[in-house]
Amino acid sequence: MNDEEKQHYIDSLHYDLELTAKYTRTLGMQIFEKINPNLPIDSFAALDTISCNPGICQRDLARLILKDRANTGRALDTLEKMGYIKRYNDTKNNRLVRKMEITEDGKKFLQYTTEQFKPIKDQIESIISKDDEKLVRNILQKLREGIENLIEKQI
Repeated sequence: MNDEEKQHYIDSLHYDLELTAKYTRTLGMQIFEKINPNLPIDSFAALDTISCNPGICQRDLARLILKDRANTGRALDTLEKMGYIKRYNDTKNNRLVRKMEITEDGKKFLQYTTEQFKPIKDQIESIISKDDEKLVRNILQKLREGIENLIEKQI
């Protein structure tokens, strides 16, 4: 195999996905710091996810926001201290679990922050059309499912 036939790391799909994710996260962090420097973006991600999933437990939340349970716990502590969520005990499969829901203050903050993100969201939508976004998301889902199957076969 000569040099031209080799797949180099920086010419790979993996590299393109990682680089795009890094740029997207950096942009989000820069914007979010201007909106509210006192709340880490991971806490905002948790708040937004809780708002869509009232009564979610920490384990399920961690899975959805792609964080481990310890980092998720720290984000929840921050949100609770700010009065944006409340946690309560419940049972799931006869086991005690801590669940959470967003408070009225949390809903107001979420609405405010979402409005602040709108201009950048509009700019991003001018880069890629809704149809292209849907296509990319479908392709990424297909790729994730294929990789998930490969992982299962390896275990």
